[in-house]
Amino acid sequence: MLEVSEDVRAEIGDDEAESLLAGAHAPDAYDCTSCRQPGDSLREPTSTVLFVGEETAVLAFAHARCIPSQVVAVDEQQLRGAVASINQGDAAAPAPVPAAPVPPAPVSIPEPIAPAPAGRPQPAVLGVTCGIVLCGDTQQAALVVEPTGPVGRPGSTSGEDEFLSLLTEHGFQLVQDVNRTPARPRAGWSVLMAMGQLHAILQPSATGGSAAWWQAHQPLQVTPSWRAAAARKSEMVMYAVPAGTVGRQPREDLLRQALDRAAARGLLAAGILPLAGT
Repeated sequence: MLEVSEDVRAEIGDDEAESLLAGAHAPDAYDCTSCRQPGDSLREPTSTVLFVGEETAVLAFAHARCIPSQVVAVDEQQLRGAVASINQGDAAAPAPVPAAPVPPAPVSIPEPIAPAPAGRPQPAVLGVTCGIVLCGDTQQAALVVEPTGPVGRPGSTSGEDEFLSLLTEHGFQLVQDVNRTPARPRAGWSVLMAMGQLHAILQPSATGGSAAWWQAHQPLQVTPSWRAAAARKSEMVMYAVPAGTVGRQPREDLLRQALDRAAARGLLAAGILPLAGT
């Protein structure tokens, strides 16, 4: 039940791809390179993930529900460190390296959640800001997502910004009080971390599993306190606002004030997303 994307096939060649699909070089059992939980390529759809550095390449495996088959560009030093750790341990284990392409914000919004309105010269892109937000007495790792321009529905020519409406249709809720912890959106939404770096926000896929809603072009560094807060509860809060609502705030206290103002104006949606990866 192995899946080999066209990008992976192009990198490894048709012969190796066919050998993998035939089961010649694929392990029956593996640890998912995204969620690190056991997988079985004979019983569940499994993605091949090729991590490529400047001189080194490592083929790893993941649950197809976690991430699709893809090629991931990785820092050469990171990749060599991962290979060394494998050689010191179980040689059959997949590399503990990033499990999805990671982007510095902003990055283009993939369809179908938030395509750019027709007629715009450039598609809206997402800016992502990480910070600690106090919800009641609890410190929550938070992501604040803000497009660079209006986001409309497929085929829309009105130019109306429907970013929040699109998200509320997926179970995100409008926030009136930032002190209250929001509910979870529909199943399938999660935040992908690998090696302590932010890689992607995943959404439910129409074909099952998850697909990238936002993903980074390279690993996005986060602060140790943010990473610890996310790991402590294995979840984080994703806030979303229309373009021009919050902006890039240099301090967490200013970010919180901007979120409070957005909530008071009815322009803040949020949801608790589980942490995928490590």
